[in-house]
Amino acid sequence: STCACVEYYGKALESLIKQVKIMSIHGKMKHKRNKIFTEFRKLPGGILVCTDVMARGIDIPEVHWVLQYDPPSSASAFVHRCGRTARIGNVGSALVFLLPMEESYVNFLSINQKCPMQEMKPQTNVLDLLPKLKSMALADRAVFEKGMKAFVSYVQAYAKHECNLIFRIKDLDFASLARGFALLKMPKMPELRGKCFPDFTPVTVNTDSISFKDKNREKQRQKKLEEQR
Repeated sequence: STCACVEYYGKALESLIKQVKIMSIHGKMKHKRNKIFTEFRKLPGGILVCTDVMARGIDIPEVHWVLQYDPPSSASAFVHRCGRTARIGNVGSALVFLLPMEESYVNFLSINQKCPMQEMKPQTNVLDLLPKLKSMALADRAVFEKGMKAFVSYVQAYAKHECNLIFRIKDLDFASLARGFALLKMPKMPELRGKCFPDFTPVTVNTDSISFKDKNREKQRQKKLEEQR
C-alpha cells in the first residue's frame, strides 16, 4: 500500500530469496520506473514488489500470481490488480491476505464488484524468516530504518482505508504487526501514544549503536551525532 513498504520488503526479499530476480517499483521513483518496468518485462521469471502504481494500464505477459499483501483502499482497484494476471486467454491466480477481523471484505467485493472469492487454506511447513530479517536490521541501519518507516506508513495507510467500517485502526493488533515487520522496537508515532504492548519484546540492544553498512552514510551519521552532543 505504500512506497516505504515496497522499499523494505523489496530489500528483504532480495536477501531472503536466492536464484530469483526481485525488482521494486513505486510512485516516488519517477524516472527509474520505466527502466525497471522494461527490465522486468524482459525477464524469464521474477518477482515485482510494487504499489498501486502498477495496478492498471500495465501489460506484462504471463504473470502467474498477483499477491495482494494489503487489501486495496477501493474495490475497483482490487479488480484492476487481479487483472494483471490471466491476460488474453492465459491462466493466472490472485490472492489477497486478510486478517480474521477483515473477512467481511469478501462479501463487500462480491456485492460491489460481483467478484466471487474462494478461501485458500493456510500453507503448512512455512519457514519463519523473521529472525533472519531481524538479524539484517541489527547488521545494517539502512534495513532497521526502512522497517520502521514501512511500519509507520502501513499504519497510516490503514487508518485512511476507504472501507473504514471493515478496516478499523482501533482493531489492529500493533504488537503482532510489529513482529510481522520484524521490528527491533516500537516506533514513536501518534497512533501508538499511551499504549502498552506486553506481547512485543524489543531487543535489548541500543538501536542508536546500529551502524550503516554504507561507510559514507555512517560517517555522516556519526558527524550528526557529534554535533548533537
